[in-house]
This record gives sequence, C-alpha cells and structure tokens, in this order.
Amino acid sequence: MPGRPLRLRTGVRFDVLDVPAEAGAGALRHLAPDSPVALRGDRMRLLVAAGSSEELPGLLDWLEWSAVALDLRALGAGGSMAAPLAPTALMTAQRGGSAQGAAVWLRPPKPGCGVEAPLPALSAVGREGSAPDLVRLVDTVAARCHRIRLRRACAVPPARRRGRP
Repeated sequence: MPGRPLRLRTGVRFDVLDVPAEAGAGALRHLAPDSPVALRGDRMRLLVAAGSSEELPGLLDWLEWSAVALDLRALGAGGSMAAPLAPTALMTAQRGGSAQGAAVWLRPPKPGCGVEAPLPALSAVGREGSAPDLVRLVDTVAARCHRIRLRRACAVPPARRRGRP
C-alpha cells in the first residue's frame, strides 16, 4: 500500500533492543562494526540475535537491573519495526517532505550478508571470536538508561518532586 512504510518482522532473523539514543550510543562499542543499528527520533534500535527478547527479563534479573524502571524495550517474535531508510532514500524523502519521523540506518546491514552472524547473542558468552556478547551490551544499555533517568530526576526542582506545584 503506497504511503505506508515497509515493516520488518522481528523474532525471525533478529530481535530489537529499543533504547534512548543516548544510551544506545554508549553501547555501540559492544557491537561488531557491521552490526545493524537504526535510529528513529530519540530512540536507537540495536539489532540482536533472534530470541534475545525472551532472554531479556531473566538477563536483567541476573544483572540485578530488574528492580529498576529502565527505558528499555525488546521487540521479538510477533513484533515488527518500521524499515529504516537507507541514506540515499532518506535524502530523496527529505526533498519530497516525507522523511518526518522516519527511521534511518546508522549502520545498515551489509548487502548479500545474513544479519545473524554479527548480532549479539547470549550463546556468545565465553567464546572468543564469536558474535558480540549480549550480556555486556544489555548491562551497558541498562546502566546508561539508569543514568539518564537519574539525571532527569535531578533536573526536576525539589518542590515538584514532593508533589508541590
């Protein structure tokens, strides 16, 4: 249907960690250079191995982040995300005025290569030379999400924190 963005199904070949862009930027070092990453507004989408979204609650609990309200979401089986625009398509869309709010690739998948190989996975823990470690990625993103939350809480005037106008 024209005008509707293409959707990518999650949970088949990849899952997605949807995090604040600021938190995601700090986690990029835990990804292989060819790991796909997208940006939409103030949200970064880190592609991770399929099945990772199911592991996330247990992983956050194991890392002792489960009691903290984090701005971290996972998209897995049954989900989808808007297909990000390639840089050339973004320029065309901007000229036509239709790029408002569009997702863009920061690191697009490499043509002709499967996305699964470089994606962070739990199974990579302890195996040298394998995919990036999902544990380190999630711990970094969780810590950065928490710092953002604390910084925003400290920015609110004390009277407002206590419920006063």
